[in-house]
Amino acid sequence: MSPRFLISMVAGVALAGPLFAQDAPKGVVELFTSQGCSSCPPADAAFRKIVEAGGVIALAYHVDYWNYMGWADTLSSKENTERQYGYAQTMGRANVYTPQVIVNGRDHVAGADLGAINKKIDGYAAEGMGLSVPVTAQMRDDQLEIKIGAGQGKANVVMVYFNREKTIDVEKGENSGQKIAYLNSVADVETVGMWEGKETSLTLPASVMQKPDLEGCAILLQSSTADGNPSAILGATVVMAGKNI
Repeated sequence: MSPRFLISMVAGVALAGPLFAQDAPKGVVELFTSQGCSSCPPADAAFRKIVEAGGVIALAYHVDYWNYMGWADTLSSKENTERQYGYAQTMGRANVYTPQVIVNGRDHVAGADLGAINKKIDGYAAEGMGLSVPVTAQMRDDQLEIKIGAGQGKANVVMVYFNREKTIDVEKGENSGQKIAYLNSVADVETVGMWEGKETSLTLPASVMQKPDLEGCAILLQSSTADGNPSAILGATVVMAGKNI
């Protein structure tokens, strides 16, 4: 295997600051944001603080529904937008908004309200709705091995690929003239397996990590509704690749 795709296990951290902390992640923070939304830069700044503080897995999904405003978000995708709408349906909401944070797949918080986000993370941990199922991942020879502990319920094994940092010069739209560094922006999401409450091992070929410009991948143990929409996240970890080791 080429050194470019050498992978290191990271025990669930926020991917800047204490990158190789050995504590299990306290929670998962998913920010839905856009380069074309004037309300989003404060949330992007709050998200950076979450990343730098460590202790959680933090992922930023750039949505595409602001693109009509004169600036097409260079990190956006319809799949990211679909994920946000899926959460809205799970939570019984009729609409979506930016900036929005989803904590542990369970509830939403205004994206710029750092205090509310941290309170939600701590509250879930205290109430037993944190990441209660252990998830680890490591490379063995030319395979990626994922191990999941026992727990209650059923869930999907979801791989969320992201770029660690991208600096964008926004030339048009509501944030015209700003140069913004975006952390942990999601490039792709795919489901690679299922978990039914028992200890589970999943072996994947190294090719799952051999994606162009790959910098990291969060592995989420995530339940879903009967309609297939994303719901509570029960466990998570992160693997990093190539130049970020």
